[in-house]
Amino acid sequence: MADEKAKIDFYYTPESAPCRAVLMTAKHLAIDLNLIEIDLNQKQHLTELFFKMNPFHCVPTINDNGFVLWESRAIMQYFVNKYFPNHQLYPREAAKRATVDRLLFFDIGTLYKALRDYIHPIVHENKRDEIAESRLWDKMKFLDTFLKNKHFVAGDQLTLADLSLLASVTSAEIIDYNFSQFPNVINWIRKLKLELPYYEEVNGKPLREAKQRFKSSQ
Repeated sequence: MADEKAKIDFYYTPESAPCRAVLMTAKHLAIDLNLIEIDLNQKQHLTELFFKMNPFHCVPTINDNGFVLWESRAIMQYFVNKYFPNHQLYPREAAKRATVDRLLFFDIGTLYKALRDYIHPIVHENKRDEIAESRLWDKMKFLDTFLKNKHFVAGDQLTLADLSLLASVTSAEIIDYNFSQFPNVINWIRKLKLELPYYEEVNGKPLREAKQRFKSSQ
C-alpha cells in the first residue's frame, strides 16, 4: 500500500472517463490519493503552476513524491507496478499481461476515441453525427465480441482493462445511449456495477451529475 504519510496528489475532474478509471484503480488497490479537482471550464489546467508540472496540461495527472505522470492507463499500470506488483489487476505472466495491454490499447486508440467523437458533439453542440454513431457501433460490437462467454474482458478475473473500458463505456449513459444491441456489454456493466463497492461513488454519481447538467442544458 502507498505510504499513508505521503499521499499521491491526484489532479482530476470527476466526469472524465480517464480520471474515473484511475480513481477506480486506486480504490481497488486501497491507494490513498490527495484529490485535487481541476475545473477545466475555469481553465485551471492552464495555470502557470499546472503547466510547469504537466506541459500537456491534461487530467488525470499524478504527483507521487516528485514523480509526475499523466495518461490514465499509464497511471493505472504504475500504481500496480510500484505498489502491488503481484496483483491480478495487472498480471505479471507475459501472455496475460499482453492481453490486458491489448485491451487497454483498444480502449485508448479505438473505443474511447469513438465514444468521444460521438458524445462530445451531442453534449456540447447538440449535434448527432451519423458517421460517428456508425463507427461507435462497430467498436461497441468488437467489445461485445470480446465479452462473449466471459465475465471480464481479459479472462476470468477483473483487470485494469475492465476498469478502463468500464469508465469509457458508461460515459455513454450521459446521453442515454442504446446498449440493447450489445447484450454481453450490458451484462458485463451490470455485473461490475453490483460487484465493485466503489462504483457508485467513483463512477455512478459523477455520471448522473453530468447527465443532469446535459439534460438541463437542452
